[in-house]
Parts: sequence; structure tokens; C-alpha cells
Amino acid sequence: MIKRALENKLKKAATQYPVVTLTGPRQSGKTTLVRAVFKNYDYVSLEDPELRSFALEDPRGFLQQFRKNVILDEVQRTPELFSYIQTIVDEENRAGQFILTGSQNFLLLEKISQTLAGRCAIFHLLPLSRDELAGIPSLPADQIGLTLPTDRKIPDLDLNTQLFQGFYPRIHDKKLDPQNWLKNYYQTYLERDVREIINVGDLETFRRFTALCAGRTGQLLNFSNLASDCGVTHTTARRWLSVLEASFLVVLLRPHYQNFRKRLVKAPKLYFLDTGLLCYLLRIRESDELAFHAARGAIFETFVVSELYKRAFNAGQDPDCFFWRDSAGHEVDIIIDLGSILVPIEIKSGATISKDFFKGLNYWQNLIGTKVKNRAALIYGGNNSVIRNKIHVYAWWNF
Repeated sequence: MIKRALENKLKKAATQYPVVTLTGPRQSGKTTLVRAVFKNYDYVSLEDPELRSFALEDPRGFLQQFRKNVILDEVQRTPELFSYIQTIVDEENRAGQFILTGSQNFLLLEKISQTLAGRCAIFHLLPLSRDELAGIPSLPADQIGLTLPTDRKIPDLDLNTQLFQGFYPRIHDKKLDPQNWLKNYYQTYLERDVREIINVGDLETFRRFTALCAGRTGQLLNFSNLASDCGVTHTTARRWLSVLEASFLVVLLRPHYQNFRKRLVKAPKLYFLDTGLLCYLLRIRESDELAFHAARGAIFETFVVSELYKRAFNAGQDPDCFFWRDSAGHEVDIIIDLGSILVPIEIKSGATISKDFFKGLNYWQNLIGTKVKNRAALIYGGNNSVIRNKIHVYAWWNF
């Protein structure tokens, strides 16, 4: 098993809260992680039809059969259990009693907010981060633009291969062909999760919608254009995108509110959370295609955004990531909001540092002046990490 950065956070939470919940996309490693961390717990998968039937028909009897502590896997399939779990934890008031996992965040969190508020620690597990795959600790988000790691080596896999393979654990654990695995993964997602969540009469239309979203990764989201291109209503497009977002397949990056007397773009930007799945949906069939593909820049930008989200989730934090763009087209790809400090980050897929890479950052720094404490970073597709004009420049494997 590849060691996951969230392991210690889960252990600590289980000493403080009666319920610990871990959500994330299917096959991100949730079950493997909780079973490794909580070895002495009873374990039940509610994907099992017989056990699920027992839980639904006699929830009290179902929960009373376990010893001291239990892992309930895919618990969103039996939402009726939450009220009974609340009753048990209120009566016993004991830390680490229930470990819950689920891959349908929208259902799970809705039930938790109704019944387990204040009793539950909630974590999200995305596919492997680049640093988890390499077996090294990540640079904390609050250190980006402040320091350059000096104790790392270039990974064995080149950038194009990593982007193409993506970061789902099973691909790397079992050395599987990424395209075959991702094809089966996506088909299972359509046939199981989408049919359960929403009433999609034509899965082929939803498949086309997802592919159209893939073509828009890293771009401003225009619901009307997306709906028109797919042949569905604006309302349907919003509903379907919320499904992709709540399934941890995509994320919407919001614009930063700080305007500095500028008119800002208000639409969010769309990003996928795994570059391997993104490449599959874009019909990229070999890693070598990425070197000259028209979407290379957007795929690399997706990689950086997803890594920042993983870093935040692995630290048990919300990703305070935004983007900034004014009506004149000036833009900063990422703004990490640390409160009194804003960290602007520019993302470039090129392997050679160019003066043009710094235009957005220079404009931003001149605009804000001394209004906020500021530092800046550039993440690019090359291998050298340096400091240029007080801007920290990070290689793709070293941020």
C-alpha cells in the first residue's frame, strides 16, 4: 500500500470525535486507507445487498451486532442509519466509535449536517498526489512562494507519462494500463453512480456532456454555451455539473473577490481532479501525444490545481484557492488566500522559462502595491527551480 498523507489526521480525529467520515471519488483508496489505519475495527461494506437489506430493515439491530468500533463503508447507500448512529454516540459519548466512508459526497454530507453536526470530523481523499506517489512530504501551501525544496530528485516518470496515467492508486499499485482501467472506471461510474443519483434517461447524452466538460477544463464556465453544445437545457447542465462536482470528478474554481477597483470576471473556472481521466475523456491514447496536443497547457494547469486541492484535503483543510481575472483580460491562474497574505501563482506548461511567463504576476504585483502582504510563484513544465526577480519558480515535480 502506498502511504497516504491523510493517515495521521484520521488517527488524531478518531481520538477526538465519535464519528470520522472519509469521502472521495470511487477508487481513490478510501477503504484501503481506513482498514489500514483502523485495523482492530469491525468492517462492513454496505455495497453487499444482504447487509444493506439488514441495515435498512432493522437499523438498530444491525448496529448492535458490532463490537466496540466499526467501519461502515459506502454508508451513503443506507442514509437511514445516520439517525441511529446519532442516538448511539450521544448515549455512549466515546471517541472513534464509527468510521464512515462514502463516494457520494452530496448525499453523505446532507445527512451528516442534519444528524451528526458537531459529532463528526469530515475528510476528503482524492487520488494519489504526486508526492504520495513519490513517497515524499508535500511542501505546505503556506510555504509556496516563500521557499524552494532542495532535497528532492526528479521522479522516474516524466511529466507527460504522469499526466497521462493520472493518479488513481490501483493503476500504480497493479501497474495497469491506464486507458483500459479508466475506461472501465468511467463506465462503472455512469452505470452505477449516475443512475442512482439522478434520473438520466439517455446515458449517451450525459457521456457527451462529460466529454464537453473535459474540453473546457481550465476555462471559464459558460452554462448556456455548454448546455447548447450538449443539446440540454441550462437547468439540466447545472444539475449534471453538480453531480460531477459532488462525485469529486471536477471542481469549480471561484474568482477571488479582491477587485482593487477593477471589474472582475464572475464566472468560475472548471477543472477535472485527475489528469488521467481527463486524457481519457479527451481521447488522448498515448502519453507522447501530450507533447504537442492543443490541450497540453490546460491539462498541465489541471494537474497543478488538482495537486493544490489534494494538498489542502490531505492537511484536513479547505482549499483556499481562487483565480483572478479582470474585464481587460489580465489574469492570475491561482490565488491562494492565506488571510493577510495572498499568494499569486502562474502556471505554464512550457519547459523553458520565458520572460512572458511573468506578465500576469508582474501586473498583479504592480496593481496591489503594498495593500496586502504579497509573494509570488510560477510553476512550469521544466526541471529547474530558481528565484527570478523575487518570484519563486518551481519545477513541475518540486512545488
